[in-house]
Amino acid sequence: MNTLIDYINTINGIVWGPAMLILLAGTGLYLSLGLKLTPQRKLFYGFRMLWHGRRSTEKGDITPFNALMTALSATIGTGNIAGVATALFFGGPGALFWMWCIAVIGMATKFCEAVLAVHFRENDAKGRHVGGPMYYIRNGLGSKWKWLSIVFAVFGMLAGFGIGNTIQSNSVSDVLQSTLGLHPFITGIGIAVLVSLVLIGGIKWIGEVAGKLVPFMAVLYVGGGLFILIKHADKLPEAFGLILYHAFHPAAAAGGFAGATLWAAMRFGVARGVFSNEAGLGSAPIAHAAAQTDNPIRQGTVAMLGTFIDTIIICSITGLVIMVTGVWQSGQNGASLSALAFNTGLPGSWGQYIVSLGLALFAFTTIIGWSFYSEKCTQFLFGERSNVPFRILWVLAIPLGTMPGIDLGSLWLVADTLNALMAIPNLIALLLLSPIVFKMTRDYFGDPEHASQKK
Repeated sequence: MNTLIDYINTINGIVWGPAMLILLAGTGLYLSLGLKLTPQRKLFYGFRMLWHGRRSTEKGDITPFNALMTALSATIGTGNIAGVATALFFGGPGALFWMWCIAVIGMATKFCEAVLAVHFRENDAKGRHVGGPMYYIRNGLGSKWKWLSIVFAVFGMLAGFGIGNTIQSNSVSDVLQSTLGLHPFITGIGIAVLVSLVLIGGIKWIGEVAGKLVPFMAVLYVGGGLFILIKHADKLPEAFGLILYHAFHPAAAAGGFAGATLWAAMRFGVARGVFSNEAGLGSAPIAHAAAQTDNPIRQGTVAMLGTFIDTIIICSITGLVIMVTGVWQSGQNGASLSALAFNTGLPGSWGQYIVSLGLALFAFTTIIGWSFYSEKCTQFLFGERSNVPFRILWVLAIPLGTMPGIDLGSLWLVADTLNALMAIPNLIALLLLSPIVFKMTRDYFGDPEHASQKK
């Protein structure tokens, strides 16, 4: 087992090396400039489209609002709680700065992903709308690039079992055991039963559940975090100062913190940021392809909100709470560090319960969201006959993440590696298809005939 982990660690060092950071950041920056910062400038327009997208009679399977909630259900998970804490533990305060940077340019990446997903989507044998990188690679780049769509689908299918399944169940079982004394395997079985009930109804049930749970859990977690930040408002300037300073300088060891190099801050900030908001991975466009919309650009403006909400708002709150409460030097890591921060900042034991409930809800919705992503990748490879066997295997894998002896660090390592391998073919496709998105965006925002659609 140690040999396998060492091998994966070697691959991880390659795929998350300087070349990958340049590819991720460079693609996001190139798309941002090519779009003339349209995603960043149209942030409030995106929120208007989200509000109007609560109801739609256009072609698709779920409303634009529920499409974003489904995408957020998959992105708002342990990455926002355990992932941010892990980035701080290994990369120091500076990791937050690089997390913000990748999120800002990641808005353009997510915008382009959704635009292409809707533009090149198809209908399967049952009339359901399917799309995502595997479809816009095949339909947009032609048959000679079909191999690249297969590569994405394979890694997308496998990545789900790490990023969207076992890591989620492992993290939530860990925090529930530490706060409520609940046995991890019981937690795993409970999650598996609930997930199986949702998966029976497919994307429509997933969208409905996500549309109800995601706003509730976001308000609960964000509300608790904002209370702590207001309570410790006097420490916010110092926290921002540390974040900005250590973004460009090594963080020295202090207390239980082992110290971090500048490269560690950049690497863990970008890696955890991408793990959390998934911009560039190609996962979210699979959900947005099912949206009830006749205009890819409108859905793109809705999709980009996912990166903003996930990282700029929720991840920032987690990181700042850890900073202002002073526990980032405690030596704790993962969800336990976030729970300690909230427990320190809130009266009584409310903090640990908010983190526990938030993590449980985040993990649950991530599991159902990613089940759809991985299922569609599997369907692309093996056809619709694979859907039921996939769902059974998905549910059975959930308790495995809670088994004794499972190392959280190893799970994160595998998930990080699969994330990179999944992102590479998607980023290549985004770069090659970017002229299509640039033209569609210019036509939409520059054409007076679309004025009624843009209100």
